[in-house]
Amino acid sequence: MKIAKIVARVLAGLILLFASIAYFFDLIPPPPPEQLSEGMKTWGAGAMATVYLMPLVKTLELVCGLMFVSGFYVALANLVILPISINAVLIHLFLDPSSIGMAAVLLLTNLFLIYAHRDKYAAVFTR
Repeated sequence: MKIAKIVARVLAGLILLFASIAYFFDLIPPPPPEQLSEGMKTWGAGAMATVYLMPLVKTLELVCGLMFVSGFYVALANLVILPISINAVLIHLFLDPSSIGMAAVLLLTNLFLIYAHRDKYAAVFTR
């Protein structure tokens, strides 16, 4: 179980670091509009119109990715990144199921790490 935790933690951290660094440094060009579904175009336009949303999400991904890779505050990083990973899966599930892969891997590793660190969350569920 110890090796599985390390592998899942580092995998999730690398996914988050890659996604955030690629966003901040424009390393990956966005797909052409004709490759996106109408729902993804609308969602993307709405996210960009808020101005703050994507920089906030990518900053949280960067911080949590660093926490996962370094091994510090992993239990906290799990909770911070969980709503983002759930949202990513739901966006792809409903708007573009063909590109759900990386979001699903991130959510599964996040859930596994939450399960693996469940003893650290026990105090939250006590009266």
